[in-house]
Amino acid sequence: MSHSRNILIGITGSISAYKMPLLVRQLIQAGHSVKVITTDSALQFVTKPTLSTVSKNPVYSSFYSGENGEWVNHVELGLWADIMLIAPASANTLAKMATGMSDNLLLATYLSAKCPVVAAPAMDHDMWNHKATQRNIEQLKVDGIHIIQPEQGELASGLDGDGRLPEPETLFTHISQFLKQ
Repeated sequence: MSHSRNILIGITGSISAYKMPLLVRQLIQAGHSVKVITTDSALQFVTKPTLSTVSKNPVYSSFYSGENGEWVNHVELGLWADIMLIAPASANTLAKMATGMSDNLLLATYLSAKCPVVAAPAMDHDMWNHKATQRNIEQLKVDGIHIIQPEQGELASGLDGDGRLPEPETLFTHISQFLKQ
């Protein structure tokens, strides 16, 4: 990539969240600035200290932080970013994005973002193929959200099928190509 960009990564609750520190590290090594927002459920799968260490920035998960209750400005985060990646994007978060819901910091930032938004869905095969999920994906595409298709393979449920979050290297390649446009 030719120059440093500001990349905002939103992580939602999915076992595949374990891949995200590796992606953040790759982006930092490529010279980009990275900030991370997590949903509360994402923190069941990946920790703030890990993400903060690899991103070299605080990790945001609520509208208020610190002992003094300092407000986290979601508008400022959205304006800071040159691109926003939501990965893994759970079925729950995709549905909320498609309907404009804003019940957490990640969704409020998404609705405030002026930059291109990319989502990489990850969920079980049946959830991915459900009509409601596919309807939400189509709505997001109409709204201008770029979707990185999930891969086929072994899923956390033990089943094999569509719904697997691409590996960090693949996500890095998608983001790199998108930033060249």
